[in-house]
Amino acid sequence: MAASGSCVLWSYCGHGWSRVMWCCRLPGFRSSWPGGPLGARHLSEEKRATETHFGFETVSEEEKGGKVYQVFESVAKKYDVMNDMMSLGIHRVWKDLLLGKMHPFPGTQLLDVAGGTGDIAFRFLNYVQAQHQRKQKRQLRAQQNLSWEEIAKKYQNEEDSLGGSRVMVCDINKEMLKIGKQKARAQGYKAGLAWVLGDAEELPFDDDKFDVYTIAFGIRNVTHIDRALQEAHRVLKPGGRFLCLEFSQVNNPLISRLYDLYSFQVIPVLGEVIAGDWKSYQYLVESIRQFPSQEEFKEMIEDAGFQKVTYESLTSGIVAIHSGFKL
Repeated sequence: MAASGSCVLWSYCGHGWSRVMWCCRLPGFRSSWPGGPLGARHLSEEKRATETHFGFETVSEEEKGGKVYQVFESVAKKYDVMNDMMSLGIHRVWKDLLLGKMHPFPGTQLLDVAGGTGDIAFRFLNYVQAQHQRKQKRQLRAQQNLSWEEIAKKYQNEEDSLGGSRVMVCDINKEMLKIGKQKARAQGYKAGLAWVLGDAEELPFDDDKFDVYTIAFGIRNVTHIDRALQEAHRVLKPGGRFLCLEFSQVNNPLISRLYDLYSFQVIPVLGEVIAGDWKSYQYLVESIRQFPSQEEFKEMIEDAGFQKVTYESLTSGIVAIHSGFKL
């Protein structure tokens, strides 16, 4: 993992975003932290203050950032295949439900954090394009005097097909972004899409920039979840929405036992067979168990300044959609 450096904001094919150089600091390489120096704390207190978890392993905060980076660098190429295998394809339904809950309208400015492979971004573009086309059809029905040339022009204008919507994909991992951009080219996504290398704890964007902030299965890998939530609040416009899709604690005892059995006995084996990487997938399973409970995470979101915070459990409580508003 590299120390502090410059990150490039790549502009999409169209107008509205520009190429900017941002100064990004990766977790574990900041020169100072909020709250000032530790001062006269005892060594044992200082040690506890800087320790965190990496799965079931206790590591320093500085060390965790590098370890998480290596995990996703390792799994990037097989990430989509493994998601299908581990969830039996259900992760696609979960992400569709997230878009349905978001219900974006044409013109929405979305920031998708930890979304390097583009799953949320592509769904967003499809959704707003479908919304915009329905709006166009209603307008065309109300304007019966348009010529065929005028009608064709409305449908052929690619830049206008999103109604002004834009999505910015932000990820700290270069390999994940690389895979996402390859998928975008292969699937023909061009307009309204941009990619940026950036840290969820120190986003390279101005205040009050986006209508919606999403993070899907990524926030549990952040070293300081509270700082990521504060950054989410900062970059959202007043009235903006925070949406997080993440694994949750399963309350049903029977389902919980089956879930544990599958997670610890099957998923690492799949990781070894398909991706040749047992340890990375073992960490991903353990990181789910270390994530705060639904109520604890709800309180963290509220502490970051969000209001009307709710969570909606999906698939017997295995995952949940957490949401809140910046008022």
